[in-house]
Amino acid sequence: MASVEIPYSIACALPTLVVLDITNDVRHEVERGELEDGIAYITSGAESLVRVNERESGFFADLERLLQGLVPVGDPDRERILELLLGARTEGVPFAERRLCLGQWQRILLFGFDAGISTDWTLTAVG
Repeated sequence: MASVEIPYSIACALPTLVVLDITNDVRHEVERGELEDGIAYITSGAESLVRVNERESGFFADLERLLQGLVPVGDPDRERILELLLGARTEGVPFAERRLCLGQWQRILLFGFDAGISTDWTLTAVG
């Protein structure tokens, strides 16, 4: 039996929150990179941000509820305010011997709000 690895997968699709798991893509980039050890800085494109977290559906539902409470869905500036509250678009992940140093259940996630999600991201490796 052959297996196929999907570069990213939908971790969550809720009314106001979309999350993609890009861990496999990032892992492949680090494995093919020139550096053995360092930090991989993953930066999202417009309309999304990167976070490292466990891929757990209860967390996503709780997060959506929290964000709706902080900034109501009808607010025309909602996406911009959420991005401000949630911080920078970049996440740093250390790697050693070309392997990401993530916890057993941790994944690299791309978060998008309301208007959708951009699947664009860049990786900058520093060693």
